[in-house]
Amino acid sequence: ILVLGGSSGFIELYAYGMFKIARIVGTCLALCLSSDLKSLSVVTEVSAGGASEVSYFQLETNLLYSFLPEVTRMARKFTHISALLQYINLSLTCMCEAWEEILMQMDSRLTKFVQEKSTTTSVQDEFMHLLLWGKASAELQTLLMNQLTVKGLKKLGQSIESSYSSIQKLVISHLQSGSESLLYHLSELKGMASWKQKYEPLGLDATGIEDAITAVGSFILKANELLQVIDSSMKNFKAFFRWLYVAMLRMTEDHVLPELNKMTQKDITFVAEFLTEHFNEAPDLYNRKGKYFNVEKVGQYLKDEDDDLVSPPNTEGNQWYDFLQNSNHLKESPLLFPYYPRKSLHFVKRRMENIIDLCLQKPAVSVKKKCMPLWKSETVYNMGWNNKTSNLHYLLFTILEDSLYKMCILRRHTDISQTSFTSSAYSCLDAQFYDDETVTVVLKDTVGREGRDRLLVQLPLSSVYNSEDAAEYQFSGAYSTRLDEQCSAIPTRTMHFEKHWRLLESMKAQYVAGNGFRKVSCVLSSNLRHVRVFEMDIDDEWELDESSDEEEEASNKPVKIKEEVLSEPEAESQQAGAAAAAPQVVIKVEKLDPELDS
Repeated sequence: ILVLGGSSGFIELYAYGMFKIARIVGTCLALCLSSDLKSLSVVTEVSAGGASEVSYFQLETNLLYSFLPEVTRMARKFTHISALLQYINLSLTCMCEAWEEILMQMDSRLTKFVQEKSTTTSVQDEFMHLLLWGKASAELQTLLMNQLTVKGLKKLGQSIESSYSSIQKLVISHLQSGSESLLYHLSELKGMASWKQKYEPLGLDATGIEDAITAVGSFILKANELLQVIDSSMKNFKAFFRWLYVAMLRMTEDHVLPELNKMTQKDITFVAEFLTEHFNEAPDLYNRKGKYFNVEKVGQYLKDEDDDLVSPPNTEGNQWYDFLQNSNHLKESPLLFPYYPRKSLHFVKRRMENIIDLCLQKPAVSVKKKCMPLWKSETVYNMGWNNKTSNLHYLLFTILEDSLYKMCILRRHTDISQTSFTSSAYSCLDAQFYDDETVTVVLKDTVGREGRDRLLVQLPLSSVYNSEDAAEYQFSGAYSTRLDEQCSAIPTRTMHFEKHWRLLESMKAQYVAGNGFRKVSCVLSSNLRHVRVFEMDIDDEWELDESSDEEEEASNKPVKIKEEVLSEPEAESQQAGAAAAAPQVVIKVEKLDPELDS
């Protein structure tokens, strides 16, 4: 996980350096993420009332720790999606480079011809006259022979064929395949979002992913439309240039090859339809683009503009399109991708990118912050981090005080829930007297994670029965009333067990027994099969068995009997016959570490 912060006002966390999983508001001077991903420690400068001071923040990132496999899968999926978006962008850039400005020569020549001609006949009529009668007016002949020229026409035809072929290959080989792969990964991401138990806490939104899938589908439709326009334009231009090339050779009385001179009635009809469709003068187009004609139709799809297409595809007579427009149910169906016939490929691509970015950049991780002021901002300092120790985070820094440099070491639990228990709610499972001055208690954290929610605590009675304020804690209730009916009258005292406690991991502790004379406390699990024995005042810690409740309950095999296992005598077992054997108990002996504090 990459953590970035500075004077920009934000702290951001990225999985694999690409997928942003969290964004926190605030500047930072130094930061470090704990190795167990439970907390993020930040040193930042805070201004309050005109004075600045440097403070230490500990941000809880326990969601990363709890859902690390899910975060990893999401990050890999988002990395694939980001790479495919970049791949589509590069493909579109190559398509724009393959399109040449020379393809616009026909439009500019025809526009200049309209502006300079003195006759009232239209450009379409001029070319139709040449097609039907084989004769051109003097002005059209001047346009063809002096401005367009035979050599220029041949070069223009070759450029159009080469450019369109390159764009067509890029669309088929790269743009379509990249879009389909993008659709596949987004569909998988939608399936992950449907598993709400795993991915909903991380902010994976199925609705946003559905919008992204729809946007990719619209982009695929627009790419298919571009392929159809390229295919149609290549056929039209090939037939038109072949006919015009032969006509210009005849004007110059050059030799025409027999294979070029052959023209069927079908070819004549094809050229006539091309002239009718593309050679109509459009004054509105001149006001927008400075030209009267738009013979070349591929370039409009590759321009990064918000304007509508100059020559959108003709949908008249399309039975499927008419059927959709007349059906209100299908028109608004989520199963059909929306179609934008008047928008360019660039426009649909930008819309798709914006929707996907909105889907992927939603910050997921919620953090809780704890603050500790360290020193004034004008004080000279340097800092170092160490988070290799299990469950602990160290910050080493020096501060200047009274002309002396003091080195300070700040140690914090990476699990913020252990740093302070004020946010936890505890229920007492069992309690026994350890000796005359101490009570041993087993507590359950009602909001703790399973497997780390049981604690063994030593409570000194001296902190409960304090002679100085004994009068305040005298029971003032009525002895004739049941005790549970006058709970509010029972005096209570807040206890702090900062040192004398132990987290009972991998054990569902339920019962406790203590012996102050032997300096031993015993904890029994809820299934009555495991016992842990804690010797309170020795230095060495030793365990007879490392098995846990979870491992025992997961396997249906009976516990193996060792020297440390308490079991019923064989004689009693034989007398019991078919009766169930008494539960076998595994003893664990551990040291209650009084040094582990917050």
